[in-house]
Amino acid sequence: MRRFWKPDFDSYVAKILPGEYYVTRGGEWIVTVLGSCVSACIRDPKAGVGGMNHFMLPDNNREKWGHTDVDLAHRYGSYAMEHMINDILKLGADRTRLEVKIVGGGKILAQMTDIGDRNIAFVREYLQREGFLIAGEDVAGPHPRKVYYDVLTGRVRVKKLPAQSRESIAVEELGYQRVIETKKVTGDVELF
Repeated sequence: MRRFWKPDFDSYVAKILPGEYYVTRGGEWIVTVLGSCVSACIRDPKAGVGGMNHFMLPDNNREKWGHTDVDLAHRYGSYAMEHMINDILKLGADRTRLEVKIVGGGKILAQMTDIGDRNIAFVREYLQREGFLIAGEDVAGPHPRKVYYDVLTGRVRVKKLPAQSRESIAVEELGYQRVIETKKVTGDVELF
């Protein structure tokens, strides 16, 4: 995990990359850059703990993945959500007090698939199924985003990035997608 001091925030910032999540007791911000990926920012305001994830779901093509009932896409989205929520609960959060905000899911290049829309639909459906309400969101649209999240206050700062950022973010996300396409999925996750 890369952490650095950000003087204008008067705080340390932990940077997460695609496929990662970070949980903290507070006192620091979390940052990531999103294109079609989605981040969920989740915290327990009373316990002062929370975190942010950064996930991309691969194509939901059963022939491509060879899965029938549970495809690889939902495994990775579930992993990103369930592991982070479980780690937040381990730090003393109460599931009934969790506050959730979602960011990302843009279509940053015209020739890209609708993966951003599918990521948004997945996270919304997941949160509804698990009984969580969405307290705020900044999703969809053509812009990549730089997202800062303060676990203590619940504040999410979103900076829409300029057009010249789109190509490099798309290349990074496509590289990440290739990695998860070839990575074997093992183990089960259970949310308690």
